[in-house]
Amino acid sequence: MNRQLLKVFQPLVSVVRSKGYKHPGGIRYPGGIIYHPRFPDEKDPEVTPSKLFRVERIKSTRHQPYWQKNILKDLNILEENRVAIVKNIPEMNSLLWKVKHLVKITPIVFPYGEPTKDDIKYTVLRENGECLVVKKLEPQEMQIEALDQFDADAKKMDSTTIKKDSRLKWNTTGIF
Repeated sequence: MNRQLLKVFQPLVSVVRSKGYKHPGGIRYPGGIIYHPRFPDEKDPEVTPSKLFRVERIKSTRHQPYWQKNILKDLNILEENRVAIVKNIPEMNSLLWKVKHLVKITPIVFPYGEPTKDDIKYTVLRENGECLVVKKLEPQEMQIEALDQFDADAKKMDSTTIKKDSRLKWNTTGIF
């Protein structure tokens, strides 16, 4: 009789799902991610995360749920402004994850170093995420003197002189 009971319960045992095989070892990262390298001596490259992100809205918010519109409104990229700069912190990353299909996220890099407080007026942020400091260029003294000499030259042909000369030749000879 025990054999008959075991035969009845045998199919029920196969219904229970296995949790899967978990390979021992691996590299544990924050957030519960375990990475298993292909080769035993393989090392991940050292990456320093960007401090800032350039977030650009690339899709309309029409027909999107209200909570996604609220997130874009909080980021100030709802309708008028299409680009915002946000910090790379877990709170912002969780918000960006919810609207990832509506935005394009580019990490901001500083190829020539981070700008100082005095350089803020001269910074340029490109679409590829490069933040450049473009200082105001001033002409050299020699260039200023040469320009003043050119402006003061009596034999200089500027546009008004050329127009007057051409009109005079046209009126007197009829030939240009």
